[in-house]
Parts: sequence; C-alpha cells; structure tokens
Amino acid sequence: MVKVLLACTGSVATIKIPEIIEKLKETLLAVEIRLVVTENAKHFVDLSKLDVKIYSDSDEWNNWSKIGDPILHIDLRNWADIYVISPLDANTLGKLASGICDNLVTCIARAWSIHEKPLIFCPAMNTLMWKHPATDKNIAVLKEWKYIEVPPIVKKLACGDEGIGALASVDSIVSCIAHNCS
Repeated sequence: MVKVLLACTGSVATIKIPEIIEKLKETLLAVEIRLVVTENAKHFVDLSKLDVKIYSDSDEWNNWSKIGDPILHIDLRNWADIYVISPLDANTLGKLASGICDNLVTCIARAWSIHEKPLIFCPAMNTLMWKHPATDKNIAVLKEWKYIEVPPIVKKLACGDEGIGALASVDSIVSCIAHNCS
C-alpha cells in the first residue's frame, strides 16, 4: 500500500485535484490518499465531493492543546510515503524556498524527511509570475534540496493569457508519483 499525501495551494489549477485523485487510484491500485488544503485552495475545489481524508490548518491548530498531544504535521509526515504539492502556487513556492512554515502544507514540507522520502512539487501560476526572477531562485532552492519538480506547461491559462505556467498534465503528475513510489 502506497501512502500518498497530496497537498494543494491557492492556484486555480486546484480544480484538477479530483482528476489527480482519480488517476492515482486507477494507476496505483494499492494506494491510500490523504489531502491537505490551504485556506485559499478551498476556493477552487468542492471538498465534499472528494473521497479522501482531508486536512486543513484548523485541524493542525485545533487538535493541540498541551505537550504530549499529537502534532498533525508530524503525524502526516510519518504516515506518508510520498508528499506531493500540486498545484504549488507562487506564494507557497516562496514560503517553501524561504523556510517559512505558517500553515499545514508548509509545516509538513519543513518537517519532511527529504533524504528518506520523495517530495514532488508541481508549480502552477500566471506566465508573468512564472517568469519573475524570484521564481527561478525559489525553484533552484527546492531542487538543491532534492525536491522533484513536475514543471508547468504552456497553454491558455484561466486568466486568458497564453504562455508557460499551467499545471502539468494529470498524466505527467501521476506518472512522476508512480515512478517515485517504486
């Protein structure tokens, strides 16, 4: 049984989460998937229609009251075989590269056992955001840390612009996950 911890951030590409989950279930027949969502990601996906366990910031902060209580980002890190952040928006990309961990998605990444288990990231953002100099620097930092990138593609974006920055295809993302689970 492969345990996939899937996270999504505040990119319109979060609408692809149901497809990613379904394709993972088809491709990895013995898979358990848990989903972590940022508050902004909730805007783009109907969580009530997903057949997976879902976590958000409130679960992290509301379940802890004293020393000795479980710490969700550590429990999820320990549970998962692989961590996949798809889509990874520009904001969270900057946070990860800077070591900021102010929500459940970033706390899991900061506590991740990067030399023991794969962490895959799938950037998705507007073309001009992608071409901003900070993006190259942030991607380079994550790659230096051995995070695995599924790069964005060129297409017409949700905003109407045409260019690079769109989330990679569901097939490419799931293929990368499958390859790194074996």
